[in-house]
Amino acid sequence: MAKVRVGRVGEQIKKELSTIIQTELKDPRIGFITVTGVEITNDLSQARVYLSVLGSDEQKEETLKALARSTGFLRSELGKRIRFRHTPELLFKFDSSIEYGSRIESLLHDINDRSGRDTQ
Repeated sequence: MAKVRVGRVGEQIKKELSTIIQTELKDPRIGFITVTGVEITNDLSQARVYLSVLGSDEQKEETLKALARSTGFLRSELGKRIRFRHTPELLFKFDSSIEYGSRIESLLHDINDRSGRDTQ
């Protein structure tokens, strides 16, 4: 039963953080961010927030720094929107699965193009 609650809380945190980041954070260093997932510990003390950021590696690092500086604001807003006894500590990490998937897709597309030319 506890795992179901942890999953629901994680999804709620993901939804609320996406909204807060998109609408209320005014830091110009923060680029286009998508919150791709949230893993939360069983005791709800820590939440690993996985992000996908469009841009160069330098822009991604700037975005991560800006988010690290605004962690307090994000936690307080999250605590206002979701009633927690203790708002979880937020740890931001990059989710490279989208980049990895698009890289695989482009490689498969290249292989398909080459095999199409070889048969002609």
